[in-house]
Amino acid sequence: MTLSLTENAAEKLTNFVQDSNKGIRISVVDGGCSGYQYSVNIANAPKADDLLLSKDNLQIFIDPKSAPLLEGVVVDYIEGLTESGLKFVNPNATETCSCGKSFQAGGCTPTGVPCS
Repeated sequence: MTLSLTENAAEKLTNFVQDSNKGIRISVVDGGCSGYQYSVNIANAPKADDLLLSKDNLQIFIDPKSAPLLEGVVVDYIEGLTESGLKFVNPNATETCSCGKSFQAGGCTPTGVPCS
């Protein structure tokens, strides 16, 4: 499993967790107008079947269902005048929503819901 965090993203997420015993769960869930959207949460511990990655002192937990959709993804953190936050560069995405928050991945994408 290859998922990369830029130095900027790793620093922001490490500062956000602030507890070396916890980690970040990165997953893909059904939702958004294109079908899939990213989910990032603080997790106390990995689940039994999670894939475990690390970047510096940051632990990253990925569930097996999300792993194929996150293969090769680069997570960055951007700061700008109109938008700041995590940015996902996903080579598996065949189409993205105009709002940039959700994506399709070939024929395995669930039905999306309209942007609100």
